[in-house]
Amino acid sequence: MSSTVFLGNLPPWVTADDIKAWLVAENLVADSVKVIRNPETQESKGFAFIEAPNEEEMHAIIKRFDRAPLEDRLLRANPAQPPKSKGGRSAAPRAQSQSSQGAQTTQGAPERRPRGGKKHRKPGGPPSAFAEELAKAL
Repeated sequence: MSSTVFLGNLPPWVTADDIKAWLVAENLVADSVKVIRNPETQESKGFAFIEAPNEEEMHAIIKRFDRAPLEDRLLRANPAQPPKSKGGRSAAPRAQSQSSQGAQTTQGAPERRPRGGKKHRKPGGPPSAFAEELAKAL
């Protein structure tokens, strides 16, 4: 099991060095700290990943920083989740649903038109910059 902590709701000025200093001040240990940034602007996206050496240390970091006040916000700390595939589904069910839609249209059911918006993008395109950065961080 991974010992990575997601640390969220960070102000934009927070750097990896700031987080490392907070950990040292609390006698907590981390193997690495990565603040996630927008690749185009290099501005912080407001969250970071802290790689702890073991699960015990991970839980100590979470206990210390979850709901800790910083400026006018409360930090969020919890175990990092593995990245999800696009749409939260694997590729196999997606292919099955496409073939079943084709069968419906041949039986006289009205053909569905794709809807616009971020949630309704066609699957299979290149991963977003966020997904790529998250994959690198983990």
